[in-house]
Formats: sequence, structure tokens, C-alpha cells
Amino acid sequence: MSGAPTRVYIARLAGIAVFDPRGDQVGKVRDIVVALRHGSNAPRVLGLVVEVQPRRRIFCPMTRVTNVTEGAVVTTGLLNMRRFEQRAGETLVLSELFDKRVTLLETGEQVTVQDVGIRQERTRDWSVEKIFVRKGGSGFRRRGETVVVEWSALSGLTLPDPEQGVVSLLATVEKLRAADLANVLQELTPKRRFELAAALDDEKLADVLEELPEDDRVEIVAALEGERAADVLEEMDPADAADLLSELPPETAEAILSLVEPEDAEDLRRLLSYDDYTAGGMMTPEPVILPPDSTVAEALARIRDQDLSPALAAQVYVVRAPFETPTGKYLGVAHFQRLLREPPSSLVSAVLDDALEPIGPDAPLSQVTRYFATYNLVAIPVVDENDHLLGAITVDDVIDHMLPENWRDADNDPDAATDDEEEVTHGA
Repeated sequence: MSGAPTRVYIARLAGIAVFDPRGDQVGKVRDIVVALRHGSNAPRVLGLVVEVQPRRRIFCPMTRVTNVTEGAVVTTGLLNMRRFEQRAGETLVLSELFDKRVTLLETGEQVTVQDVGIRQERTRDWSVEKIFVRKGGSGFRRRGETVVVEWSALSGLTLPDPEQGVVSLLATVEKLRAADLANVLQELTPKRRFELAAALDDEKLADVLEELPEDDRVEIVAALEGERAADVLEEMDPADAADLLSELPPETAEAILSLVEPEDAEDLRRLLSYDDYTAGGMMTPEPVILPPDSTVAEALARIRDQDLSPALAAQVYVVRAPFETPTGKYLGVAHFQRLLREPPSSLVSAVLDDALEPIGPDAPLSQVTRYFATYNLVAIPVVDENDHLLGAITVDDVIDHMLPENWRDADNDPDAATDDEEEVTHGA
């Protein structure tokens, strides 16, 4: 860039696209790395944390940035695809400075950091120039006056804040999908990770926990207050909730289960009775279940539920009463494509695929995977010895169990780094 110095506020950079010189998107901005300096010298901006596929965070030095706007970042040259690791003396602005309580030197008043403005000098170096702060108030109902001040007008930016909030950080990540938000949580310090997780609503946190590695989700759930942990568990897919409970210390798991709604707790205890790598351990006890006198219109209305995964919405299971798992006698499955071809007033019992054999709860993973591959299925019914429907296994449940336990960690992806990457050192 050339001409007049440029100033950009960092909150507006969060999540924007990063492009290479050819105009191809490289990834998205997830944070900004700065180096704090002694005295009143403003921090130097070292570079950007950029998320590339598959959910890997890399470092893009500011020396590689040719243009920064509120809509895009353009870089030049190749980037090192090695996973970003924060170094001593480096600070992540979005993760660590937003919501931090600091002191206005002139008045001694406590204020909260809302945003940070960075500026490119004529030397082409970038530094922190302005801090947007809010006076008074705290939490989600802050009403204090907002002001923009120089970095040098504040103290405490380099000190830990034991009561740091997450309102501004939450605003930058609230629109992320669960898998991407889980990746953000993994990159935070343990303190900030728990603060952000605790601030998410139950449904969002449940979705995020399903995407986190075992150690991280156990750490978060174990730190939650009992009632909150139970509420979040009830929002999770039952199979994922059972997996999480099995990873907790037995006394912790039992304490949480005792606070879960009795009907949900019964489902979870039943899932916990099966080995993880069996049909019973992988199934969900909440597929779409209908009585035989239901119409095609009723079946289509049920699978339109936006909370259903595509695999669960692909078919309807028809049974005799009772209609909660374990159900009465299993009669067959109605595939959604067949339902779409039938008159709405037709009965689902007339369009059943009764040739699809269900599987038993003790069937091992190897048998389940062969079944999916042989018949090109997206879900399989699971029944007991008396033909009572216990649940259904979806193809995504099977894939989760076939991958290594640490598959969510991008560092274990052998294709993540390429031979033609250029070596660059952040912080240099």
C-alpha cells in the first residue's frame, strides 16, 4: 500500500476473507498478533492468524499483506502452512485484549477494551494506535460512555485480568459454525476457553462440544456448574452425550446424570450400557418414528425439522406402539425420496422398505461399516431380539468411530502442509 497512512479497527477484520495475489481465497482472519513493548511505545503488529482448510490456523506476517480493507485482506507470496503457535511476548488482540479491564491514566477510571485500531505508517510497519473503550458498566448490559484513546493513555493492558468478560469476543465469533467455533476455543488459553464456553447458550455450547476433542470437552463440562452441565447435555445428540459421559470420571458423570430429565437420562444410561464400537454404542435413540396409520404428509412434515441432521431426515421408521424407544414391533422404514413421489394422503405403511434388514445393538463396527457400504445407506435401524426399535445409526456416527481419536486436530492431517510452502518466521 502507498499514500496516506491507513487505520483499521480489528473487530471489523474478524472473519473476513484473505486472498492471494491471483484473487484466490486463502482463508479467513481469526486474530491479530501484536508484540507488546516497554514504556509508552505502542505494540507492533506482527501479523494475522489466518484459518485455512482443514480448520488449520497459520501465521501471515504483515510484511506479506499488501492491502487491508473492511471487506478483504490481500497478501503476496507463499505462506508457511505450519500451524500457528503463539510465542512469549506475543498477544492475540481478539482473544486476549477484547473485554479487558484497564485504567485511564488521566482519571484513574476503570474502562473496558471494546476494539483496537491499528495503523500502517509510512515505513510500512503496522502498530496499535487507538483503543476504543467503554466507561463504567459490565457484562451484557453495559451502558457506559464509549471513547477512543491513545494506547499510551491506558495502563493495565499487559496485566492479567481475573474478571475479564467475553462480550466483545463473543460478538466476533457468534456467527461461526460449531466446528469453526470449536477450533477457536482450542486456540484460546484455558482461562479464556472456559470463559467463552460458559458465555455460549446451551444449544450452541452443545453443538460445539460435539466438535471438540475429548480432552477439551471433558475439561469444559467438568468445570460447568452441575445444572448447567445437565442442561447442555440434554441439548446434545444423545450418542455424543453418552460418549462425553463415558469420558468423565464416573462420579462426575453420575452427578450430572442425576440432574438430567428422567426420560433423557434413561436414554443415556441405555446407550452407556453398550460398548462404544458397537451398533448400540453408536446409535441415536431419537430417530423419526411414526405409527403405521400416519400419512405421507405427516411423515414429510416430521423430516422438515431443521434440527434433524440430513442423515436422520433421510428416512422414517414405522413401528407399533409404544412410539418412544424401545418401541413396539418394528415394521419397516420409509425413505424420503419415496415419500416425495407418493400422494400426501397415502399411508406410510404402504411405502415401507421392508427388505432393509435392521441390525442388532451388539453388532461390531466392522459389521456396521460393511452393511453401510453394501447397501449404500445413510442410516440403519437398530432393533433388539424382539424386533423393538432401539434407535438408528447414521453414516456420520460411523465415520466418527472409524477416524482416529485426534482426527479433529489439523496437525494430524498429512496433507495440511505442502512441499512448495515458503518458510517465514512470525515475530521476526
